[in-house]
Amino acid sequence: MGLLAGRVAVVTGAAQGIGFAIAETFVREGARVVVGDLNPGEVQEKLGSEVTRAVKCDVTRAEDVQALLDTALTEFGALDVMVNNAGITRDATMRKMSEDDFDQVIAVHLKGTWHGTRTASAHMRESGGGSIVNISSLSGKVGMPGQTNYSAAKAGIIGLTKAAAKETARYGIRVNAIQPGLIRSPMTTAMPQHVWDQKMNEIPMSRAGEPEEVAKVALFLASDLSSYMTGTTLEVTGGRFM
Repeated sequence: MGLLAGRVAVVTGAAQGIGFAIAETFVREGARVVVGDLNPGEVQEKLGSEVTRAVKCDVTRAEDVQALLDTALTEFGALDVMVNNAGITRDATMRKMSEDDFDQVIAVHLKGTWHGTRTASAHMRESGGGSIVNISSLSGKVGMPGQTNYSAAKAGIIGLTKAAAKETARYGIRVNAIQPGLIRSPMTTAMPQHVWDQKMNEIPMSRAGEPEEVAKVALFLASDLSSYMTGTTLEVTGGRFM
């Protein structure tokens, strides 16, 4: 019996990277998982079509998020866990960043997380509770040059998480967040070598994290292991900027 045996989870932005690692970990721990992504690709086949559904979803659209959660309810009969992970980057210095690049990042990260938290909590309130896990970033704690849009969105997710946790705790709903640091992925390994080396020098553990290491923390927050935790933010950073 896994930590999520018999439970149903929804994970956005789960076709690759951290989101895929979370979905894969949840399936391994006994959950049935609905994956939402703009390009779901073959994720359903990779995770197992008997326990997974993949749905095309734009998290900036309330109707898409509602359809994603409706899939969990119609296909698997429940919604116990919601992970708001979908994200994009449009990095540029503030002087060079376009208004559209700012708006897109805020919409996907912050508004998308609001849609997911709002829609999932509405159902969980009626069903007796659940766990919502929001993926923020270390950039939301310290602010990163070239990321006024991303840092603002990720900081906003922390405030949203705390406010939502206070509103929903009485209904048995827990809302927590994770702030990953430098996690090895196609996006981060494509950095120029000097940028990678600078970031590595800031990490006391002297290595980048792996997507699975974030997924394990998401599993902890999704499961009963964290039953007395809400409104918290857990850093998965190797000690960077502690």
